[in-house]
Amino acid sequence: MESHPRSHCPVSLALEAIGDKWSLLILRDLIMRGKRRYQELLSSEEGISTNILADRLVRLESLGLIAKSDDPDDKRQFRYSPTKKGLDLLPVIFEMARWSSKYDPRIDAAHPFLKRMKTGKEQLRQIQSRLKVSK
Repeated sequence: MESHPRSHCPVSLALEAIGDKWSLLILRDLIMRGKRRYQELLSSEEGISTNILADRLVRLESLGLIAKSDDPDDKRQFRYSPTKKGLDLLPVIFEMARWSSKYDPRIDAAHPFLKRMKTGKEQLRQIQSRLKVSK
C-alpha cells in the first residue's frame, strides 16, 4: 500500500488494497475453490501471468490477506491460505458476483459459483467455518 493515500475515503483505501483486476480473483480461488498452491492458482480460467501472480501473492501476504506456509507434502512448494482479514472479503466477492449476474448478460446462469451463491448467507457461514483461518 502507498504510504500516502489518495484520500481517506474507505472506498478509495479499499481499492488501493484490492482494487486491481487480480487480487479478488486470487482470493476467490483460495476461499471458494480451495486452491492452495502456486500452480493451482496459475491454472485459473482467467489466465493470470506468472509475474503478476507472484507479485499479487506477495502483495496480498504483505497486506495480511493471505498467509504463506511450507507445503508439508512437497518441501519445494508453498501453500497459500486466506487469513481472517482475507476471509472477511468473502461477502464482498459474493455481492460483486451477485451484481454481475444481475446486470451482465454474458453470465452463465448454470455456473457452479452462482449455484453456490444462491444459498446466500448460510453458504457464507459454511465456507467461513470450513476454512482454517490463520491470523
